[in-house]
Amino acid sequence: MGIQFGRSITGEFNQATRREWLVTNGTGSYAMGTIAMARTRRYHGLLTVALEPPTHRYMLVAAMDAWVEIHNRRVPLISHDWMAGVVIPDGYRNLEQFLLEGNIPVFRWAIGGVRIEQRIWMAHGENTTYVTWHYTHGNQPIRLIIKPLVTYRSHHDRTKGGSSFTVSIAPSVWEQGIMLDILPKEDAGSAPAPDSLPFPFRIVTSGGSLAPNNEWWWSFRLTSEGARGLNEEEALFKTGTIEAVLEVGQPLAIACTLEEKAPAKWESALKKEQERQKKLLLKAKVEKAPGWIQQLVLAADQFLVEQSGDEDTHPAIIAGYPWFTVWTRVVMMALPGLTLATGRAEIAAQILRAYAQRFDQGMLPNYWADEPDKPLDYNTVDATLWYFLAVWAYHQAIPDDKTLIETLYPVLHEAIEWYFKGTRFHIHVDASDGLLFAGEGSFTKQDHKGEKTAVPTTTQLTWMDVKISGKALTPRVGKPVEVNALWINALFIMQHLAEKLDKRDEAERYKTHANRAVESFNKRFWSAIKGWLYDVIDGPGPAIGELVNDDTLRPNQLLALSLPFRVLRDAEKSKQVLEVCARELLTSHGLRTLGRDEDEYIGKYSGPDEKRDLAYHQGTVWGWLIGPFISAHYAVYQDAAAALSFLRPYEDLVQDHGVGTLSEVFDGDAPYIPHGSIAHAASVAEVLRVWHELGRPTTL
Repeated sequence: MGIQFGRSITGEFNQATRREWLVTNGTGSYAMGTIAMARTRRYHGLLTVALEPPTHRYMLVAAMDAWVEIHNRRVPLISHDWMAGVVIPDGYRNLEQFLLEGNIPVFRWAIGGVRIEQRIWMAHGENTTYVTWHYTHGNQPIRLIIKPLVTYRSHHDRTKGGSSFTVSIAPSVWEQGIMLDILPKEDAGSAPAPDSLPFPFRIVTSGGSLAPNNEWWWSFRLTSEGARGLNEEEALFKTGTIEAVLEVGQPLAIACTLEEKAPAKWESALKKEQERQKKLLLKAKVEKAPGWIQQLVLAADQFLVEQSGDEDTHPAIIAGYPWFTVWTRVVMMALPGLTLATGRAEIAAQILRAYAQRFDQGMLPNYWADEPDKPLDYNTVDATLWYFLAVWAYHQAIPDDKTLIETLYPVLHEAIEWYFKGTRFHIHVDASDGLLFAGEGSFTKQDHKGEKTAVPTTTQLTWMDVKISGKALTPRVGKPVEVNALWINALFIMQHLAEKLDKRDEAERYKTHANRAVESFNKRFWSAIKGWLYDVIDGPGPAIGELVNDDTLRPNQLLALSLPFRVLRDAEKSKQVLEVCARELLTSHGLRTLGRDEDEYIGKYSGPDEKRDLAYHQGTVWGWLIGPFISAHYAVYQDAAAALSFLRPYEDLVQDHGVGTLSEVFDGDAPYIPHGSIAHAASVAEVLRVWHELGRPTTL
């Protein structure tokens, strides 16, 4: 491993702020920021805690305004962007080097002959963030001046300023230093305050003294929020000024915590986290893997969280940072790459067992909201089907675990039966061809006078799930291509599991259904005119009762080649699909969601919410799609080295946007600038999955 940047990046503000670091604690809590130490998002902060893991996240500590005093001259180790349009102070100019030490961001500051090394990490399983400054080189004492900037709000919100905090000073729970007990009087955000009472949190130091000069600082500018069309102004509350005189070789440590118990001393906490990360790499057996693959193994760990259930707590997968929660589709898509490829099959089994309890009418819930007490929605046709793929991946990795298969088989059987007879949103198997239909509503309706009017489709059941003003942008009502590829795979999986459990009659039934669906798929999904697969067949047409096929060029058709049980059987047609996707959709960072020649293609993902939503599945590149493309390439050409060669750009990509991880989406037009969540579970998982499945090569 070895991700690091020198002054060519750290000393240029735009380069340093487009690269962001992330540390997590395994419960959904996190800390994140830019390598310039300038906050550009409402999500940037040192302590954001998940009150109902991994949801209901609140930001408590936003930043540490840090300066160093050398010979009575104060020099900043922090940068702030202000609404006035200036960056003051400009501490990024003093950042000589940024690097990742495992998943721990390290900042090396250089002022003349003085060198200061800063680290940030979280205690795993605890709502505690550690920040240390270590005076490594110099020839005289220096003074560190630290001003904690705090808030108390949802991490989706912004701090409006003016609310009250009570700050109490006490001796540190460590041997030296001080402790600040901070109690907000009210929610500091701009959104309506929750019903829950404010909760106290603490800042603990290993040394120094405090001047209790509390005040509000106004008019911070969050430029990334402004670029998204959101209010970019924020205020933060300064809890006082901490000062500590350091000799060469001496550190100052600060712990920000929500925990009632005293935080462990920073030395033991750092060693514990470093050892934990080393064990993750050993467990994954990646000592011979490329360094950036090793880095992604550590990135994979950031998505594995504890999810609070009604009666228990179980592992889950958070879809991405900073704003995503647990999305079931992503949980199941990402499970093979994040757990099985990293040697953590026991977590995969626990997730599968837990989600087996979540089925309702054959369906799994779509996602868990960040807001407390929001009811679950079951508006997804494919989360259930991805669950079958996750079970199969586990069975292939751990074939001797018959107990889990015996436990899950009745749940899988019941889900299949619901899809056969019909469940929510008109999801059902069409008896005429054995293919799966999903969606409700029509694009037109006819009144009693015979007049037709357009009816917006409000359901979005596939992964292309954007809604604008209540209308599904890509409704894909009918028989979507990837949904039916998943459906056919689910049937074949049930055949093999039934055989494993000696249920021969059921195995034969599933085999019959699967083969019929395969025959229908190959007959009905091929567009001879276009030379690729329809994206959706039997969708509602402009006339009442009319059915149409959608031949829009999209990457969804790759799943007919990439899944364990290949659905598109014709070799020449398979090559045509792969070639057109490579020619029109493939980029260095994933695949476009729409062909560039399509009328609705949008090549830039930028601007306010509605503008970005319009582009989300209409040309925007998604990182996770590189996995299906590589699997499809291997299925067609049986050349692992050639297929995996498409991962080479990812070695550079882990050094951009989310440093050490992989982004969610990218512009459809070159140079494919990264956007969306800086760390996306499916993007990381699919890279690890294909690397693992195609031989775990030591070079790419």
